[in-house]
Amino acid sequence: GRMQRVGSGEGPTVIVDYAHTPEALENALIALRKHLPGDGRLWCLFGCGGDRDSGKRPLMATAAARHADRLVITDDNPRSEDPEQIRQQIAAGLSSQERERSEIIAGRGEAIAKTLQQAAADDVVLIAGKGHENYQEIAGVRQAFSDVEEVQASLKRHEERR
Repeated sequence: GRMQRVGSGEGPTVIVDYAHTPEALENALIALRKHLPGDGRLWCLFGCGGDRDSGKRPLMATAAARHADRLVITDDNPRSEDPEQIRQQIAAGLSSQERERSEIIAGRGEAIAKTLQQAAADDVVLIAGKGHENYQEIAGVRQAFSDVEEVQASLKRHEERR
C-alpha cells in the first residue's frame, strides 16, 4: 500500500499510496517532489472516508495544496455519508488561490481517468488514500474498486489512442 508505482513509464509517473492523514499525505508529497523532473508538475488525487474524523477533511486539502501543484478532490469510501458533502468539507481547507489549481471530480474512477488525461509525461501523480484496498464503500455497500486497476486501465486506454 505504500508508494506503489503503477504503469509502464509511458506518460506520467503514477504512484498509489495509502496516505490518508494530513501528515502522511505531506510526507508522501515531499518525497515525490524530490524525484520530480525539471518542469514536471506534482498532482495529488485524494478524498476522505465517511463516518470517520470529519475534522481532518479541510486539513487534508491544506496539506495537499502546500506540496502539490495540482489537486483533484474525489471520493474515497463515503460509507453512509453524502459524498458531495465530504468533498465540500475537504475543499473548505483551500484558499481561493489554491482552488484555482484544484478540481473536484465526484466518481473516483472518473477522477483518475481525467487526471491521467491531463497530466503530462514528466508529471508525477499521487493517488492517495486507498492504497491496496480492492473495494469502495458507498451507502453501506462494498463495491469492487482498485486504484491500481483503474490506473492500469486508464493508462492502457491512453496508449491505444496514441
